[in-house]
Amino acid sequence: MDEKRTILFVDDEEKVLKSLQRGLIDEPYECLFATSGKEALEILENHEVHVICTDMRMPEMNGLELLKIVKQRYPHIVRLVLSGYTQVGMLLTAINQGEIFKFITKPWRLEEEFKGILKQAVEYYNLKAERDRLAAELERYKQAAAKV
Repeated sequence: MDEKRTILFVDDEEKVLKSLQRGLIDEPYECLFATSGKEALEILENHEVHVICTDMRMPEMNGLELLKIVKQRYPHIVRLVLSGYTQVGMLLTAINQGEIFKFITKPWRLEEEFKGILKQAVEYYNLKAERDRLAAELERYKQAAAKV
């Protein structure tokens, strides 16, 4: 896939977003940044996003609430969690209800871990998109064959 993919990062701590922005400047995908769940949803309405990576503990709308909405409205988006909050109950709820692809703990290791997980998430999105394209093509073929 030559199409550039877009990753949306959501964290109420601007220093975290700035750190991600600096650390990912040379990566082969577009990065968008939001400081709240509400802002993230506004971005999703106006941009095609392929992967979302959100913090869990945020004021107003936490990461779990955001991921549930994203899963419902944009089921094709691959969902990641980046959080320093590692209470087991919250983790399990996030994984089960938000269908999380990966959970990344803060502080993260950008080169050794984080960039690789982002690459995996984009590759996973690409595989799902290709599968959906092939399934649609097969369905069109079946319908055309049935008319013959």
